[in-house]
Amino acid sequence: MRKFITTIVAILGTLAATAAQPKLVVNIVVGGIDEKKLYFEERITTDHRKTSLEYAIMLKNILEINKVKKSDIEGSIMSSVVPPLNAPLSSAVKKITGKKPMLVGSGMKTGINIKVDNPKSVGGDRIVAAVAAVAQFEGPIIVIDMGTATTLDVVDRSGSYTGGVILPGVMVSLNALVGNTAQLPQINLDAPKRVIGKNTVECMQNGIMYGNAAMLDGLIDHCCDFGDKYCGILTHCTAAYHDDNVGTHTNITYGDYFFVEALCKLNGVDPMLWR
Repeated sequence: MRKFITTIVAILGTLAATAAQPKLVVNIVVGGIDEKKLYFEERITTDHRKTSLEYAIMLKNILEINKVKKSDIEGSIMSSVVPPLNAPLSSAVKKITGKKPMLVGSGMKTGINIKVDNPKSVGGDRIVAAVAAVAQFEGPIIVIDMGTATTLDVVDRSGSYTGGVILPGVMVSLNALVGNTAQLPQINLDAPKRVIGKNTVECMQNGIMYGNAAMLDGLIDHCCDFGDKYCGILTHCTAAYHDDNVGTHTNITYGDYFFVEALCKLNGVDPMLWR
């Protein structure tokens, strides 16, 4: 039986982990999904210098590796936080699939009531997070995304997006710490063995890892001061935060394939059927 797949392209800006020369690197998440299953999810790193043809070659290779034919693809949708890449990526997707992708943005019907001062200013990734949260969980919900910036997006009991919090991300904080001090080294963010460090590297790891976990706890607690008890969904984070010893005391769910599922739903395919 022929399958009809929705292709997903999520363009996410991340900060490279080199403290001496921190720079913006773009992660592109490409996925293929339908009502029954996730066929693939791949990540590629690129930058603004690539042309639409180079992106098209990359996408073509991903589809071929995963044995997906052009005739299998029913539609596509993009979410981007790097506007300069929207045009070349959209062109690349159309070259490969023959169809112009839908782009998540202001004015798009998402089913989410956005209760903020300027709804058009809300990033596409945050809208997608709210859509996925409402589809999978009962409110009130806080969606946590630990990328270049750490964001907390709040969905209330009625399923409306009510705002959130934006703060420096884990790697941004680490790069600022190393780049603005004379003797602190670049480190890997491994799960700490204990809270009180016994050497410089441990002290830095503990400060970054436990500090960010405590910060999330504090922010969620402050949200709860308004009377609601929130569940938390962590959609993207440093791997060490999956360690039980580093996690927050808040009830956190790790959302694998969170954005892929949400984009699929926005494109009219309900991935809940294969959950």
